[in-house]
Amino acid sequence: MTTGRGGRTVRDLRRGNRSAVLQRLYFGGPMSRQELGPATGLSSGSVSNVVGELVADGLLEEAGVVDSDGGRPRTLLRVAPGSAHMIGVDVGETRVRVELFDLTLTELARAELPLQPRGCYDVGPIVDHVRTGIAAVLAEAGVGTDRLLGVGVGVPGIVDREAPDGAVVHGQTIGWDAVPLEALLRATGAVPPEVPYIIDNGARTLGQAEMWFGAGRGARDAVVVLFGSGVGASLITDGSPDGGTTEGTPLEWGHLTVSVRGRRCRCGALGCLEAYTGAESLLERWAERGGGAGEAADEEEALSALLAAAVAADAVALEVLEESAEYLGAGLSDVINLFRPERILIGGWAGLLLGPHILPAVREHAARYSLRHPADRVTIDLGSLGPDAVTVGAATLPLSAFFATGGRPAPRPPQPEPPGWRTSLEVRAGAPARRA
Repeated sequence: MTTGRGGRTVRDLRRGNRSAVLQRLYFGGPMSRQELGPATGLSSGSVSNVVGELVADGLLEEAGVVDSDGGRPRTLLRVAPGSAHMIGVDVGETRVRVELFDLTLTELARAELPLQPRGCYDVGPIVDHVRTGIAAVLAEAGVGTDRLLGVGVGVPGIVDREAPDGAVVHGQTIGWDAVPLEALLRATGAVPPEVPYIIDNGARTLGQAEMWFGAGRGARDAVVVLFGSGVGASLITDGSPDGGTTEGTPLEWGHLTVSVRGRRCRCGALGCLEAYTGAESLLERWAERGGGAGEAADEEEALSALLAAAVAADAVALEVLEESAEYLGAGLSDVINLFRPERILIGGWAGLLLGPHILPAVREHAARYSLRHPADRVTIDLGSLGPDAVTVGAATLPLSAFFATGGRPAPRPPQPEPPGWRTSLEVRAGAPARRA
């Protein structure tokens, strides 16, 4: 293989050119061949060759023509939506959500499988929910796995993606101690061995979705907060203002100590931010002070009842929300002082539910607890992608890999199941479920 400048091979250069054209059309298209040259920095000959390859591969298609000044009309190109599919999975606090998307991230099908009882994170049933959800969305959309780029999965906790047998999840707050999730999912046979599972922290997938398509677009430095039963965050630095392959770093922000010898967090420590700001904490403190949601079906319904009580001027509910807004603002001041982001975006089902009511107070407290200079340059807003943002972000994980390979699949061999773990298939067959 011929090696060029910088040690790059001809294959590397071709892959990079394909990636540049695909991403430019994906985030800025449709465009003509003539526009792609200046937009990508490639010569007209390189653009012509790459476009020809991508059209032959079925990844690009014509999207109409536009008149040009004094010349022939120019044909516009766009990414072909039906040329590939991705699946995004959100392992959330109250349910497992699975969605199937086409290449342009248009939703084709979804499945939502509740976790019962609330807060039950037994590994076997969750793996089984993912398997069931994948089968359901493929069947609903009537598509096979031949064009499936991969399955992205957003989970709570720290994800070790360098483990020898596939991604391992360390989720202390949900009782997961080194759960070999990738191998367990692979063992279900829900997708063929060549279709990769890409597992990452849910806050990071939320952050990537908001930076690519949502309220983070155009920012280079941002913090995206996932506010659900607990709280987490993703830090994005030196991001692309046009979207694209933005990398985020998940932060275990909910486990900053905000009150020495304070309330016990579900992680076991005392005084964590999550013990004062997560939805689970809000509901506990409301109940401790004489409030309560009665026979609420789930945490989301209970939090809606708390909000309704506050809107009706219930003193206890108002006190709980005001206290939580101050702690959330104080917690945001830490990331403002440490990282000096341009934007802070609050997402997650609880954040989107409570945000319109507490956001002004959160901004006020964040400014009060922050240093003046970084506080003056940051904006604090809600995410714009809604409750599906984690799932959308999870689907961008295989999409990122697709871009990185220039639109060519990178098959991954199946991973062996680690010894000592029972798969969901064994659980269904009658073996006792093992909790991580």
